[in-house]
Amino acid sequence: MSCVGGACEDCAVTDVGWDVALVGRGEEVARLDEALARGRAGDPYAVLLAGDAGVGKTRLLAEAAARAAAAGTTVLTGHCVDLGDVGLPYLPFVEVLRRLDADTRYADVVAAHPAVERLLRAGGGAAEYAGALPDAGVRLRLLEDVAALLGDLAERAPVLLVVEDLHWADQSTRDLLRFLLSRLLPQRPGGAAYQRLTVLVSYRSDDLHRRHPLRPLLAELVRLPSVGRLDLRPMDDEDVARLVRGLATDPLPEDTVRAIVERAEGNAFYAQELRAATDATAGGVPSGLAEVLLTRIEQMSGTAQRVIRTAAVAGRRVEHGLLRDAVDLPDDELDTALREAVGRHLLVAAEGDTYAFRHALIREAAYADLLPGERARIHGVFARLLGDPERRAGSAAERAHHHRAAHDLPGALSASIEAADHAARVGAPAEEMRRLEAALEVWDAVPDARELADTDDVSLMLRASAAAVRAGEAHRAVAFARTALDRLGANADIDLAVTVRYTLASSLLSVDDLQAAFEYSRQALAMIPAEPVSRTWLWAATTFVQAAYYSRDDETARRVGRQVLAAAEELGTDDALADAIISLTGLEWDTRQSAGGRERLSQARELARRAGNTTIELRALFNLAMGSFESGRLEESLRWLDDGLELARRTTRSSSPHSLDMRYLRTQVLYTLGRWDDALAAVPSTVPSAFGHVAAAALYVSLGRGEPGVVEQARTLFETKPFNWMGKLVGGLVLTDEAAWRGDSRAAADWARRLLGELAEERNPYPDVGIRLSALVLSAIGDTVADLRAAGDAEGVRQEVAAAEEFIELARTTPGWPGRRFPRSGSEGRAWLLRAEAEWSRVSGDADVALWEKTVEAFGYGNVFEGARSELRLVQALVAVGHRDEAADLARRVRETADRLGSVPLRDAVDATVRRARLGDPDSAPTGEAMLTAREQEVLQLLAEGRTNRQIGEELFISAKTASVHVSNIMAKVGASRRTEAVALARRSGLIPD
Repeated sequence: MSCVGGACEDCAVTDVGWDVALVGRGEEVARLDEALARGRAGDPYAVLLAGDAGVGKTRLLAEAAARAAAAGTTVLTGHCVDLGDVGLPYLPFVEVLRRLDADTRYADVVAAHPAVERLLRAGGGAAEYAGALPDAGVRLRLLEDVAALLGDLAERAPVLLVVEDLHWADQSTRDLLRFLLSRLLPQRPGGAAYQRLTVLVSYRSDDLHRRHPLRPLLAELVRLPSVGRLDLRPMDDEDVARLVRGLATDPLPEDTVRAIVERAEGNAFYAQELRAATDATAGGVPSGLAEVLLTRIEQMSGTAQRVIRTAAVAGRRVEHGLLRDAVDLPDDELDTALREAVGRHLLVAAEGDTYAFRHALIREAAYADLLPGERARIHGVFARLLGDPERRAGSAAERAHHHRAAHDLPGALSASIEAADHAARVGAPAEEMRRLEAALEVWDAVPDARELADTDDVSLMLRASAAAVRAGEAHRAVAFARTALDRLGANADIDLAVTVRYTLASSLLSVDDLQAAFEYSRQALAMIPAEPVSRTWLWAATTFVQAAYYSRDDETARRVGRQVLAAAEELGTDDALADAIISLTGLEWDTRQSAGGRERLSQARELARRAGNTTIELRALFNLAMGSFESGRLEESLRWLDDGLELARRTTRSSSPHSLDMRYLRTQVLYTLGRWDDALAAVPSTVPSAFGHVAAAALYVSLGRGEPGVVEQARTLFETKPFNWMGKLVGGLVLTDEAAWRGDSRAAADWARRLLGELAEERNPYPDVGIRLSALVLSAIGDTVADLRAAGDAEGVRQEVAAAEEFIELARTTPGWPGRRFPRSGSEGRAWLLRAEAEWSRVSGDADVALWEKTVEAFGYGNVFEGARSELRLVQALVAVGHRDEAADLARRVRETADRLGSVPLRDAVDATVRRARLGDPDSAPTGEAMLTAREQEVLQLLAEGRTNRQIGEELFISAKTASVHVSNIMAKVGASRRTEAVALARRSGLIPD
């Protein structure tokens, strides 16, 4: 049976509301049918549909929607729109919600979710902004209300949510989609249906350049268990030919079909447009798609062309009334033109009295064909119409876009600030920052900018800097504050001049530019007298205390901190008082590791909460969590982190510095507890550039599991510019540990020295990490020394021991380092120091069982992986003193931990130890030359000469890959985990001569 105009198993049923049947997408339709079936059964599922422009994503989604509707599913569709850099917050969801709000059947559902109603009001015109979404904490309530609304609808009937063109989405839309999809819980076996929901999302894969903001979100979403990806590939030539033939009312010559197939290159839309342009007036098949589309447009009447081009300026879709006023045509002429455009399949009549371009490429071609002056004039018309208070006004961001394109810079300035206000109200700091940036870009070109904006440019820059901080864009915050400082006049108000400097200092602290932060905060404090006490002095002083603290000028921090305490109490400024308490904890009182210190921090948290200062409350919570982690109270740390992250979500500060630091710390706590899969899930998909270490927080898991690419990722993090102190730390630790796993003592030592040197250059010596680095390097040296001793290389042993002396000295002196603030190490520091001493005992040739037992006990505070690594060393020590049964039992426990964590390196290491020590069945371990094949004997001899796999392959006329296989087999047979160890063990077993 022909698939065109009918149904068949290979393709799909005839579509509803489209002019052509779906051809050649049987497999893709089956995938979407499966997703819809899962959703109907209460097992929610999402599909990310990717494909190039014109490949058929919209057509496939329409097919899925039609099938879903026929099965009784409620279909909700929202579209993202390309408005350049001024995307509308939550636009596709506002579109869905408006349709629900207009349908009386769902009035009770919408009314049950007040945050949704407020968003609908805020999404309207300027007159509707007043009183809507009054506080920043609305964001989480909005996300939860949208999710709950979908859940309520799903209780009535299965729901299909379709979001098209996600590549044009704003950050708030992406965040809301992330929130929804992360809550699609898979149905448990035998459990009740959870939620009858299916989500289909489309995006243009060819639009995703390397830095496109959608890319990291997609990487995060595809890891979710209830999210799948479907790549819509170009059609086969045979399917394109079937499509082209099916479009023809009369048979086409085969050479025409072949020409269309060749030029369409598997793109269904391209094929349809090429086919439509092959009539007599089109003059044959055009050579480019733009020409094809313009040919289609030019075949229409002049009035219809005018309507199409005007609609293109509006965007992908336009309301009928708005288009009518923009083209200024009598109703009958407009209706005739629209009927012609719809009949030629350039426009489609959509819901809500709107028209949409059948494909975005049509709109783009029509828009690009406008003359510059013509384009600017029509943009001006839309800007005026959307701002008319007598009609349903458009959003401020939309008007700003049209004003800017119309070269109406005063209008663009006013609308951009209004859009920034709206973005702030709906909890979209990244959009607020961009709107403010757009306003600042035209500021100097608007003569009466100050009167129009009702503020000055410096204040606007400070607001943009604050928005950048909330969005996590620390370097952008610094840039805005620096520009504000540059724009200050000589006669600037003293309070504003001070505020600019301490704002800049605060931003510099977040990017680890400590020297500059200290200097600007010092300038701010010097510009304003301490008496009489003022709020401006108070906040300048709190910033200076932080800068002095991080610059390790403890005496200055104490002195000014005491002044801040007194001034804050005098003024009754609870949040400034809280900030000073946090800074002084550990300088004046107990450290955050102690119960007394955490009690002070809890007091600060309550003061900040009472004052409504979320930033300082988050700072208190981070310090509480960090103090609990350092003191080995891991579950308590998680509770503080959960409180902090919940507060950040509720107040739209999930991208703020303290929130991002808490996300990093949460990953580390989960990693430490051995909850590695949870640690991976906790890593955010998208982080600002200044917080690259947060996105790399799970590198420790990847290293522990022996996954490929770890070295490359760690090196990139280590070498990232501009300098990122935490990124340097994470990258250096991973690189040192990776070298230690390989037994490469020289590389491990080099990375450790380089890391400590670079950290000390950027920040005054902060050597706590020196203990951990020393233990890792000593571990590698201990392995190397054991191999060298087995090989009888006394000189090599002497050199390695000399290197080890450097690192054991570093480990021992770190707790008492001159100028060190906290003389007591926490649980983690004490455990690593014991590990360093125990590794040193291995270097010295001792099997100190008691020391390794203490090390295992020290890591028992909750560090699962490091505890298991220490247990493995204890196994080796027990074997050395003849306690084989105890060693065998402990080895089995280490193996179980390795399996539970999925740690391939640890598993291989314990297996090698068991084989080498013959802790299993002694008869199962072969000995002597019978262990190795003749070829393996040849490879072993070359291995002993220090040859690489490539060199071994060249010598024996085999590939390097085959040589690698032989080397791996040799290592397994002799019970070695490293090449040098294999040679040493082979010599000791008599497999090769000394």
